Amino acid sequence: MTETALDEQIAVYESIRDELEREHLGEWILVHGGVVAGYFETHWDAAEAAVQRFGDGPYLIREVGAPDALQIPAAVQFGLARGR
Repeated sequence: MTETALDEQIAVYESIRDELEREHLGEWILVHGGVVAGYFETHWDAAEAAVQRFGDGPYLIREVGAPDALQIPAAVQFGLARGR
């Protein structure tokens, strides 16, 4: 099975999870292109920045320290995904 771009973003998060939970607990992280693209106070702020900067994605938006859960692309969640 090949790694998807979203798998890459998740792997980045997992590789720095301990540091994130020490320094950014409760903040929302945006990961894109294999790097952390920002930290935000709210999910909405992270999603808005992600869509503005990266369009449809893929990217990971996740609350630091939250239990593992299904991740939904912001463009899909906010109805901003464009048909191809």
